[in-house]
Order: sequence, then C-alpha cells, then structure tokens
Amino acid sequence: MTAAIAGRLPGSAWPQIIQGGMGVAISNWTLARAVSRTGQLGVVSGTGIDTVMVRRLQDGDVGGHVRRALAACPWPALADRVLSKYFLPKGRAPDQPYKRLPMWMANTPTSRQGIGMLAGFMEVWLAKAGHAGRVGVNLLTKVAIPNLPILYGAMHAQADVVLMGAGIPREIPGALDKLSLHEPAALRLDVIGALADDAARWLRFDPQSMGAGTDAALRRPAFFPIIAANSLATLMARKASGSIEGFVIEGPTAGGHNAPPRGQGRFDEEGQPIYGERDVVDLDAIAALGYPFWIAGGSGSPQGLASALAQGAAGIQVGTLFAYADESGMACGVKSQVLRAVRSRTVSVRTDPLASPTGFPFKVVDVQDTLSGDDVYQKRQRICDLGYLRDAYRGEGGAIHFRCASEPVEDFVRKGGSADDAAGRKCLCNGLMATAGIAQTQKDGSVEPAILTSGDAINDIRKILPQARDGYSALDVISYLTGPTG
Repeated sequence: MTAAIAGRLPGSAWPQIIQGGMGVAISNWTLARAVSRTGQLGVVSGTGIDTVMVRRLQDGDVGGHVRRALAACPWPALADRVLSKYFLPKGRAPDQPYKRLPMWMANTPTSRQGIGMLAGFMEVWLAKAGHAGRVGVNLLTKVAIPNLPILYGAMHAQADVVLMGAGIPREIPGALDKLSLHEPAALRLDVIGALADDAARWLRFDPQSMGAGTDAALRRPAFFPIIAANSLATLMARKASGSIEGFVIEGPTAGGHNAPPRGQGRFDEEGQPIYGERDVVDLDAIAALGYPFWIAGGSGSPQGLASALAQGAAGIQVGTLFAYADESGMACGVKSQVLRAVRSRTVSVRTDPLASPTGFPFKVVDVQDTLSGDDVYQKRQRICDLGYLRDAYRGEGGAIHFRCASEPVEDFVRKGGSADDAAGRKCLCNGLMATAGIAQTQKDGSVEPAILTSGDAINDIRKILPQARDGYSALDVISYLTGPTG
C-alpha cells in the first residue's frame, strides 16, 4: 500500500493568493470555500475546531451543515455518539452555558481524540463540497496535542495543503506520511523540565484505533511551514522528517502571534516590541532553497502581490482583508463594529507582548477601548476551561501536568509558574471563541469578552469597503488583489 504524496510543484502551479488560516473559526469553511471557488487557496483554521464543532451543534446546527458533514464521515458510530451528546435541535437557551469538552491531555483517550478527528473532517469536507478548488488547513505547532487527530480527519476529507506556524513543525511532514498510510504517528510534546529519557514526552495517535476500516491509502497533502527566519527555512528544508512543498514567509506586521524580535528586547513608548533588520527574511536565500514561497504580513494589496512576484515569490498570503469579508466566521456584531470603526478611523492594532499566555507577541485590535480593550478585559474573572494554550511541565516522578499563564494567578504559581509571568495575560482561547460568536456563559452569568486580532494593515480595508454598506465579499478581496496596481 502506497500513498499518493503531493510532489514539489513549481510555484506557477499553485495559486498566487493563499487566504490566511485565522483562528478561532474566522477562517471557517464558508470563507475557505468562497476563496477556493475563485481558483485561489482557501484555508480553514483547525485551531480549537473540536470545540467549535460541538458549540455549533449546541446552537442547533443552523443550516444542518455539521450534521451533513458527519453523515459523510467514515466513522458513523462515533458521529452518532457526538450528535447524541451535543446536538440540541432547538439550540441553547440564551443564558445556557455550552457543555465543555474534556481538555486535551498528554495521554488523551481515544474517544476524545475521535472528536478532534471528526471536527477536522467536518471543516475541510464542507469547504471542499461542490467544487474542484484546493483547500488547506492551518494548525499551530504550539497547540500540539490535538494536531494528529485533526490532521487525520482533514486528510480523510482530502485536504490539499497543511500550513503550520507558531513553532518548529519538523515532525509534521513525517507524520503526514504515516497518517496517509493509516500508520501510528507521534509528535514530541514540549515539556518544561523534561528529562531526555521521558517517554511521556511523545504524543501518539493510532489511526487503527479509530476503526476507519479501510486499507486504501489517503492522498498526502502538501506541507507549507510558516516561518519568520531564514534559519528556520533551512532547518525545515534539510532536516524535516518528510517532504515539504513550500513556505509561507510571515513578517511581524501579520495578525495573531508574531515571532519575538531577535536580539535584546526593545520596546517603543507604547510597550510594543521593536523589530529591526535582523527580523527581515532574506528572500534571495529562501528562493535559493528551490521551493515556492508566499509572503505574508502587509502584502494584501495589488502592489504587494506585484512586489512579491517580482522578488521571486509564488504569491502572497492575506489574512486581514478576508477576516472581515461577509463569509468569514467572525460574529456579525463584532465585524460590523470594526468596519464602522475602520470607516471612521477609530480602530488601531497594537503588538501586545503580554496578552498571549504563550509569551509570544500578539496583535490586538482596539476600537476606542470598547473591543479587546484592557479596561473591558480586566473585569473578567480568570479561568482556564479550554486549555489549548497551556504549557506542559514535568511533575514529581515524571508525570506531566499543565499550567497556563492566563489561569488564576494563585493556581499558576502553585504549579511552579511566576506571578510576574501571569501579569497582563489574556485568555485567548475563550476570547477568540467569543469573536467567532460562540462565547461561553460562565457560572457567574458573565459572558466571555471577545479578543480580536488583525494585521497592522487593518485600515487598508477602506480601499475595498463600499460606501453603500459595511461589508464586502471574499470575491471582492480577490478582485482587488488581482486588479490594477495603479
């Protein structure tokens, strides 16, 4: 049994535009499908997609899309169990909390892994339905534990590309090879204080335990690591565990998590990290590696596309313009509020060095201190009930435990963390779910506030925002990007 593995296609064989894989659920199947149908590369976000799936079910599965996808999956018994537990035909009551999934652990039970697998299948299957365009899935290397089950599900839905950043995904190409053959795959889990011989540092996933019941090999998707340094590109090209097919080169103006500046930490008067020449990727050196590459961060314009092509790139990856398109998964109220602020020039983006519990700089959108603002967020009771961004650490006897800099400070300190490291942290897991319109109602009756992230070029939306309404389509974005540069 052999798998059909995507080859190293020349840059001209790939679309020029990759839609950014924005989580949580901003790059949903609707947006990815709209982009892919234009001939460009639509991308779904796999970050937290298991929670997204069960919350859609608890909101009544409007349109029946989740149930339609699960009816097409190769694990009907598992799909039936998920529907039985989470689907609410009439949806939740307005103040009813969502039923939570158990958190991912170092040794997550097979039943829990299966929910991640179903969710990966669902989102890609819906994005690919009814057209022949390519669809990619974006995951975070940092959020390691769910990745293998989600990838296996996405591969069953025939994902064309896997894109991963927020870390060094050296082991992913080999894992894709294994999963395409339904063979067990493993990823190393970063554990604070781990010893070299700690066997528990490995995350293992066995497709055979899922009962797919097929010997037919899956088509292995292409793999595009998202990198911010030449050294990482060279490492991936030479020492990855399997083949890579291209790179996304992401600069510090991109939304979401940014790589920290190289060298001594310096900050401007607003507390934002300062990036310099050492943080600029040498595109000539990237081109010399012989892979197609796309430039991300501040390139979302006709001029940006033309410049990227002139520098030898296959094209650009664009997030911010697509994030506010009609088809994106951003909650309509949040989207409208930001678009009105863009029109009135009352929106800004700052690179917050503290917001993310990961310790990486994170772009936060502020709308006159009413959306994502610190004043709003400081009223929130700290809680960690989703846990995607927790850090694993070694406890007594080698057991693996978890802590998060955004959980209650006393809990974080009790687990060996520092109170200083907890200061100013936000719960991105809950905040980003809220931005996608699936905010949790907590026990005290409070509703999780939204946290919004975008690239620095958020005000460039004015270039495509029509006068008649606060909205535009994914097709409008494609037309703008591929239009005249004058």
